[in-house]
Amino acid sequence: MKALRNYLDKIKPNFEEGGKLAMFRSVFDGFETFLFTPNTTSKSGVHIHDSIDSKRTMTVVIIALIPALLFGMYNVGYQHNLAIGADPGFLSTFIFGFLAVLPKIIVSYVVGLGIEFAVAQVKKEEIQEGFLVSGILIPMIVPIDTPLWMIAVATAFAVVFAKEVFGGTGYNVFNVALVTRAFLFFAYPAAMSGEKVFVRTSETFGLGSGNVVDAFSGATPLGQIATATTNNTTVTDVLGNPLSYMDMFIGLIPGSIGETSKLAILIGAVILLITGIASWKTMISVFIGGGITAALFNLAGTTAAMSLGPVEHILLGGFAFGAVFMATDPVTSARTEKGKYIYGFLVGFMAVVIRVLNPGYPEGMMLAILLMNVFAPLIDYYVVDANIRKRLKRAIK
Repeated sequence: MKALRNYLDKIKPNFEEGGKLAMFRSVFDGFETFLFTPNTTSKSGVHIHDSIDSKRTMTVVIIALIPALLFGMYNVGYQHNLAIGADPGFLSTFIFGFLAVLPKIIVSYVVGLGIEFAVAQVKKEEIQEGFLVSGILIPMIVPIDTPLWMIAVATAFAVVFAKEVFGGTGYNVFNVALVTRAFLFFAYPAAMSGEKVFVRTSETFGLGSGNVVDAFSGATPLGQIATATTNNTTVTDVLGNPLSYMDMFIGLIPGSIGETSKLAILIGAVILLITGIASWKTMISVFIGGGITAALFNLAGTTAAMSLGPVEHILLGGFAFGAVFMATDPVTSARTEKGKYIYGFLVGFMAVVIRVLNPGYPEGMMLAILLMNVFAPLIDYYVVDANIRKRLKRAIK
């Protein structure tokens, strides 16, 4: 590492003001600060020094996402083998999923970081680290057969209109990854909600879907419930076999790439909570809000969605993934301590309401979080205002 540090110090003058490559100063700074901790210090004022900066925060989140990503890769291969009736072994299964998911990760980072690099150059500012997490979240929350060009278009839209127009990292109102998912859903609904897009049945890893096996159902469990005609519906795998709670917890079910395994998500949650990166108040409030709402709908139970219990809501779809990795986003969620409880509870509440009352969109977590992103500042405002009023009353007495 010392040799790399010396090399960077040697070429750095070329990228500084007046250097031959000064126009790429932001790009160089981005790579340098990614590889090494900046050694610049504050010149004046009072500052609290902490070992946690934005790069370290993003790194921890990425580490927490790795278990869900790796399992998602394996599950892509597993669902493929299940659909075609093959069993090539663990390694071949994982490699199939790895090769299917890798292009999506590459496209997400190339497009997103490319735009951020360009904007930083134009504005002559430092390159921010926010997209390091968004870039890996985007491939994890889309169906496996989402065409690469759609991911590129949606990522570009989200980075420009949900982030850069607001001022960049730390100023965005909406979660960038979820805006990407929302753009895909509303712009290309057939490619996002079709039952076969969640299970790859072709060896093709490009833009096309290849030859599709017709003797299976690739509908997600929530999709099956949304189209059910009776309120007692048993969710099944691609071959029609009933799914147990353990299947749902482990994650060997159809779904978006990174959202199926609750075990992997739980590991990520532990990492985020131990390191203090995510708020447990927000996280647990999402589960409480969703659980209570599901229990209330169970009292009516006139449809399959209303009869879905709190445990099923948590184990199916992107509920757990959204609660752990999306609702806890420190930029777009509530920041006051009491506000985190309110924000999380309403996210869980709205997610279940959308799932139950909107059969055309069985997965409600995305819309719930985006909706509450809008109200997070309002929640914080009233929490702070209530605290001010409380202190004024004490002062008057």
